[in-house]
Amino acid sequence: MTTKTKPQKKTMTTFERLSSINVNKFAEKKNNLTYLSWAFAWSETKRACPDATYEIGETDYDADLGFMCHTSVTIQGETLSMWLPVMDGANKSMKKSKYTYSTRYGEKEVQGATSFDINKTLMRCLVKNLAMFGMGIYIYAGEDMPTTTPSTDIVSPTPKAEPSDTRSTLNVGDPRWSAMANFCVENKTLGYKKLTDKIGAKYDLSAAALSEIKNLIK
Repeated sequence: MTTKTKPQKKTMTTFERLSSINVNKFAEKKNNLTYLSWAFAWSETKRACPDATYEIGETDYDADLGFMCHTSVTIQGETLSMWLPVMDGANKSMKKSKYTYSTRYGEKEVQGATSFDINKTLMRCLVKNLAMFGMGIYIYAGEDMPTTTPSTDIVSPTPKAEPSDTRSTLNVGDPRWSAMANFCVENKTLGYKKLTDKIGAKYDLSAAALSEIKNLIK
């Protein structure tokens, strides 16, 4: 007598599970950008991955770059970090005190950052951090819907991944590129070398990024 064996359930990775969640209902558009509610992003992450934890890192300050917020998220032994500059509604870096910059339409003013601005940026940073694990990542890819649908036959994975301590490479089009591009335009009087030295202290610059910086400060 032949005994039938049950088919093994397919294991779904953390990224596959979280990236399959439809977040459209909890996203809103501001200034042509889409923002996902941090409360929804975190609650859905915890529902799918109960062991998920996050940490708020130190907020760095640079007199030229402004404030930079940091978070890290750990899920099933894997830790990923994210950073996000504190910016105003025009995506200009906010500093300790207000400052002005020149445009073709005249002088513009950027207000000094408050604790509210920093707290808001920290939670936005957390949302982008969760996107590295798949939560709402299709929003950042400019898509309208997640690419997959969760299956009831798929179970959570258990393997652990070693966290990476390699430096991040800054490329044109990265989520943090806009802030760096604004910094270069606002401080082009520093010259190419000083600008790239300052940014290079935090990130590795790709060849495309170096070339674009030259174009921005012409």
